[in-house]
Amino acid sequence: MVIFWLVFIIIIISVFMLNAETIQKNFNLFKSRLTASPAEAEDLPLLTTEDESGITIIIEPPAAVSAPSAGSETSRPQTTETVPAQTREPAASTTSAPPASSGTQPASTTQPAQTGTQTQTQTPVRTVDRTVYFAQIRSDGQINYSGVTRRLPVTESPMTDVLNIMISGPSAEELGRGIINMIPQQTRILSATIRGSTAYINFNENFLFNTFGVEGYVAQLRQIVWTVTEFSNISDVQFLIEGRRLDYLGEGIWIGSPISRQSF
Repeated sequence: MVIFWLVFIIIIISVFMLNAETIQKNFNLFKSRLTASPAEAEDLPLLTTEDESGITIIIEPPAAVSAPSAGSETSRPQTTETVPAQTREPAASTTSAPPASSGTQPASTTQPAQTGTQTQTQTPVRTVDRTVYFAQIRSDGQINYSGVTRRLPVTESPMTDVLNIMISGPSAEELGRGIINMIPQQTRILSATIRGSTAYINFNENFLFNTFGVEGYVAQLRQIVWTVTEFSNISDVQFLIEGRRLDYLGEGIWIGSPISRQSF
């Protein structure tokens, strides 16, 4: 077996040496065709070789590879990058605000549409009926005292509220029935407190001047005492002027101590 391969190698070497010149020539031609331009390659002779039987073999040169021209795009496939529809972000104008021409905005599924007015639930104001007393002059000149009803809001100072309503005077309808207010004009309440069953009411100096004389002084005291004692926890009133306790009001009307309804 080894002898066979030695003989085969010797034969191959002998053939190569006998045809060395031809092989070298064909190799040079093959090299020239590889490096030549297409036009030059057509003028070069065909590569030939002979096998062991003496038959000449024509070797076709490989097709010349030409470089693509700078202006041609056919040698390279075009690629276009596209973004899938589901990954594209919507335009800001379609989500940030409705069109300017739209007068109303459709209601959202999570928040009710805004309207021009906003409904607010308000707690109803509690009120209570209070009796206020005014004077009423009869045809014979005598003074009666008439109690009228006023509906007032419930507050933490009901006595002060009812006194201020009394000082403000009767309504137009009540004036038409001869009901008048004997409290001097510009009278103001400076303070009002309750100690035990006595109401301490402090007036300004205008309370001292009544143009109706003695009967006027008595009438203004009665209006206040009868109005204040409508409260079940008050039995009498101590009058104060500018924070001071005076003995008399006007022409000898005693006010130095608390006055009740029975005092008149």
